[in-house]
Amino acid sequence: MRAREWSLLILLSTLWGGSFFFAKVALAELGPFTVVFFRVGLAALALNVVASAVGQSLWRASTPWRQLVVMGALNNALPFSLIFWGQTTITSGLASILNATTPLFTVLVAHALTRDERMTVRKLFGVLAGLAGVAILIGPDLGGSIWGQIACLAAALSYAFAGVYGRRFQAMGVAPMQAAAGQVTASGMLILPIMLFVDRPWELASPPSGIVWAALAGLALLSTALAYVLYFRILAAAGAINLLLVTFLIPVTAILLGAAFLGEHLELRQLAGMALIGLGLAAIDGRITARLRAAK
Repeated sequence: MRAREWSLLILLSTLWGGSFFFAKVALAELGPFTVVFFRVGLAALALNVVASAVGQSLWRASTPWRQLVVMGALNNALPFSLIFWGQTTITSGLASILNATTPLFTVLVAHALTRDERMTVRKLFGVLAGLAGVAILIGPDLGGSIWGQIACLAAALSYAFAGVYGRRFQAMGVAPMQAAAGQVTASGMLILPIMLFVDRPWELASPPSGIVWAALAGLALLSTALAYVLYFRILAAAGAINLLLVTFLIPVTAILLGAAFLGEHLELRQLAGMALIGLGLAAIDGRITARLRAAK
């Protein structure tokens, strides 16, 4: 990749890593489904304005809403809800590390559901190393936080299914901006009744503070709307394999923000688990092993 693509990749990882921080701040006063709704709802407004401005409005007869609803559920509504609910019992840094297992699950899902992305020995090693890292990360403690960690892993699995399902939009002629705007619009519609039924935001003891509103704005406009624009730009310029590198970088931002502003810290066992997950991701990515072979 050129310096421009590297810069965009680092910026994207910062925005997505920041989403765990913004969510943790908002969850101090709001329920997880309320945070999800504001994230996708505000992002949908922003992306629909941009899509209309560039002549890619969703509101036309040819828009494949059925597929966008499925994508919105798999890529936004379900994983966001699981991660935010998980963050009520675990730190933002740990949630980001568990989220980094998405490529491990994607390898398994793609092998099972596609014909052109089959398992290889290198990928199998990466998956096994990554899963070993998850086992070390969670450890023998099966206390209350275990369900928060399982929720974040389930979110990663949902992202994996979304990644495989989302491949159909290019073949259907759906522009990247339309796909991004459509999925957050659909997920907002899906999460609204759940938020009203479960969280009952009108029963809050007091209105959200200014800090929480700022966190919601950052979560929606920076970590969702702007992040998706960067995502599709990198995808077009550098390809999906290079885009996978963002997975390595997201936990760095989340851990640094959590330590600096939320007083969070990771245990040695969790750092060891993160290292094994990183090894697994490096094996799946394949570039390091390819360069080592070339150097011989």
